[in-house]
Amino acid sequence: MSTPQLPQAVDISVQPPGFRFVSLRNKFVAFFSLILIVACSTLTWYFIETRRTSMIEDLKQLGTILLTSVVNNGQFRYGGLIAEDRATLRQFTESLMAVEDVVYVVIRGSDHMILAQQNKLVKESSGSLTFSQERRYYPEEQMALEVAKSQSTVPHMTPVELSKEEMTLVPSTDADRFWILSPFTQHLYDFSLPVFRRPLSDPSLSPLPHQFEEGQPDDKGRTKPAYLGMVQIGVSDAQVRNTLAGMVRNVLILTAALIGAGILGAQLLVQRVTIPLRSLAGVARQLAEGRAPSTLIPSTGDEVGQLTQTFNLMTRALHERNLAITTNMDTIRSQISQLTTVHQTSAAIASTLDLHELLDTVLQLLMSNLRFSRMVLMLRHEDRDTAYVAQVAGVTDEVAEAARFLTVPIKEDGTLMAELMLHAKPVLVHDIETVRERMHPSILELAARVGVTSFACVPLQSHNQTLGFLAGDRGSQPCSREDLEILLTIAGHVASAIDNARTYAHLAQLTQHLEYRIEARTKELSAANQLLQDHDHRRSVFFSVASHELRTPMTAIRSFADNMLDGVAGPLTERQTTYLNRIGHNLDRLTRIINQLLDWSRIDLKREMLNMEPLCIRQIAALVVESNRTVAAEKGITLGLTFAEQLPKMHCDRDKMEQIFWNLVGNAIKFTPRDGSVTVGVAHEEGGGVRVCVADTGCGIAPEHLPRVFEEFSRIPSSLPSSQGTQLGLFITKNLVAMHGGSIWVESTLGQGTRFYITLPPTAPEPERTEIPPEAQ
Repeated sequence: MSTPQLPQAVDISVQPPGFRFVSLRNKFVAFFSLILIVACSTLTWYFIETRRTSMIEDLKQLGTILLTSVVNNGQFRYGGLIAEDRATLRQFTESLMAVEDVVYVVIRGSDHMILAQQNKLVKESSGSLTFSQERRYYPEEQMALEVAKSQSTVPHMTPVELSKEEMTLVPSTDADRFWILSPFTQHLYDFSLPVFRRPLSDPSLSPLPHQFEEGQPDDKGRTKPAYLGMVQIGVSDAQVRNTLAGMVRNVLILTAALIGAGILGAQLLVQRVTIPLRSLAGVARQLAEGRAPSTLIPSTGDEVGQLTQTFNLMTRALHERNLAITTNMDTIRSQISQLTTVHQTSAAIASTLDLHELLDTVLQLLMSNLRFSRMVLMLRHEDRDTAYVAQVAGVTDEVAEAARFLTVPIKEDGTLMAELMLHAKPVLVHDIETVRERMHPSILELAARVGVTSFACVPLQSHNQTLGFLAGDRGSQPCSREDLEILLTIAGHVASAIDNARTYAHLAQLTQHLEYRIEARTKELSAANQLLQDHDHRRSVFFSVASHELRTPMTAIRSFADNMLDGVAGPLTERQTTYLNRIGHNLDRLTRIINQLLDWSRIDLKREMLNMEPLCIRQIAALVVESNRTVAAEKGITLGLTFAEQLPKMHCDRDKMEQIFWNLVGNAIKFTPRDGSVTVGVAHEEGGGVRVCVADTGCGIAPEHLPRVFEEFSRIPSSLPSSQGTQLGLFITKNLVAMHGGSIWVESTLGQGTRFYITLPPTAPEPERTEIPPEAQ
């Protein structure tokens, strides 16, 4: 048994090869920064998009208001547009151009001709629009024509851009898409509103000659308002873009400042947690390495500080416990050494059954391993109340020789012997002088001769019986409580070993006695067996001779009877014919009895042989059924055969299989009353075998007699006593089925009928062939 060692310190700072350490601080800061960046970016985008949408809506509303106010102005409508007064129209265009966001104004007449126009647009480079008075750009005429056809009375807004082929403004399809990709590129919006003649019922109409012009009728006969002209103004979002760009810049700066401040704050906050944790890890590493842990000073008063204080208490407790464990290891090693000695002694005891050798081995092991100076083992006589010294060690031959003749009576007199042998109490004596009066004089004399001053004694108990006691001393050193406990530990094993040795000795004597008796009984059995073999041999010879001697006169009787029935001896009366038929019937019965006895003899001697060949069970069943129809018809019994299609061929002995069917069918006919029925069924069996069922409507068998149906010479009560035979047919049938590897069983209901079942496996086992001795032949 190996001595346990203290666990070695483990370096917890070493990481596996290829492992990249990511600190908790970096993880927390990265996660917090990601959340902060996503949140700030989302809010910034939402704020900018909301402001941009609001400013674009304000711009669109400005264009709508400017266009509507001009078109609804009576002076513009009548004094300028209808009268085509260019000075008036110029005043209105200049007033519109005075608005900072308006970049062009186009006024068209009823024939779509430009009556007045002004523009601030020039092209300096691709994709860049500025305000200038040089080369002017106006929206294409097609845009005005489409708005005029719609006959809309509300302003129509169309995003426009410079055409790449012509110096015109054409509708734009992506003016507002992905504006963040080009935040400083201005976009133009064209506001168009056709001018129509107002109805005559409108009270705001001025009494001018032109207001009485009629409009054109529509498809339904109604008069459409006359088209007077078109007003187009272009509004730029340059100011919106500049304002939005400044807003984006300021918001981005503010967002970046917030993200930076948040990351810095998270870094500082995490450091207040990770720095104490690193200190705790360092102290834990010191404790794991076996060093005295240093005391940590809490840096905060929160949960981290409380954890630091608790950790200090835990490390001090663990360090003190480690010191206690280290201090007690020597004691534990000493105890383990003693237990190892006990184990070795127990192993030696378990491997020894000789009592003298056992006692000598036990005392030598205890003295050598437990350092006892002298030891003695006393046992109790099995047949009287005295104790004797069975073995002594550590003394001179003279003392050992004197101890062998020492006997001590066991009685209730208050002595140490009574304490050990009668009360089974261990005894520890520190000074022999204190117990001198309680010791037997002969034992006290031997103790004085060898110089015993202190000793320990323990009783040896097994199965609640005290077999003796074991004692030892340490010479000049006094015995301790530990010595007594060690002896108590080993005492149970020693007592069991002594009990086993005595039991083994008794068993050896008993075994020797039984061997003598077995030898004598074996001789008797051999003689009886030889007698039985001779008897069996004589029985076989008797059956052979008897069958031969009986068949010869039976054959002659059958021949004479058949001749007389055939009229060879002359005509017969009816009574003579009846007598001769009875003679033939009884001859058949006697033949069956002789055949069954011969079959039973061969089966009993295991001399039956099988000639296996593939056979069709249905054909054998049909042959037996047809052969028994005449007998069944004489009793008025219906004999039927049912079979399944495509039955497999089975490896069987034809003669034995026919005998099985003959026995079962004949038995069914014999025990079935007149007007009954017997049915033979052949069907498939699971696994590729065949199942045969022979069912009758006879008298049936009582449940208590079913277990004895297949026994030889069994007498089963029947309502048809004339049908009783030798009771060997079913026994022979069962053995023949078993020889084919099959099984047979019976189901019967008293008064209703009986069903015999046979199952045959697809492949029958190889038959055991036993040679028939010449005497039996």
